[in-house]
Amino acid sequence: MAAAEPVYSPTTVSETISKKWLIVPTDNLDKVRCLIKVVEVLLSFVAFILEEVVTKCMSCSSLYFFEFVSCTAFLFTTLLLILLATTLHKRVGISCWPSLDFVYTALMAAFFLIASIVFASDNGGTDLENAAVAFGFLATVAFLVDAGWFVKTRGFPFKKTNQQAASNGGAPVAEAEKLNREQNEAD
Repeated sequence: MAAAEPVYSPTTVSETISKKWLIVPTDNLDKVRCLIKVVEVLLSFVAFILEEVVTKCMSCSSLYFFEFVSCTAFLFTTLLLILLATTLHKRVGISCWPSLDFVYTALMAAFFLIASIVFASDNGGTDLENAAVAFGFLATVAFLVDAGWFVKTRGFPFKKTNQQAASNGGAPVAEAEKLNREQNEAD
């Protein structure tokens, strides 16, 4: 006598969960840009620490601006690196990571350049201040290289394509298919 087959079969398939937490390369971050982002984090951290060690300032506003930019760059680049190098970016609910990454990187390059120029022109000339400025300029170069590498490998993120996108208020695009009623009347 043949064995009877079960009436009900499993309807779900067990999914294997990957225990891997670092997933570089991804759609949003390749290995080279990951390495560049690590360098950005390190350089902005060193610039921030060197600036924090300064005990006296002649004109403190340039020092405070440099402190703000270097600390912001360190913290936000670390956050962006963690989000893009792990699966956390899928849980945030942002779908435009390439645009966000490019704009952030370009803005940080500009702010670091401005802060480094201002701090270089208005400091006490101590070795710590000069070292902080040097690391500020190095961080600027790292952010510029990151933005340049992004454009070289992925293209400009805001470049318009030939695809027609849905718009609010634009002229509607004519449909290529005829309506069913028109086809039925012809038959």
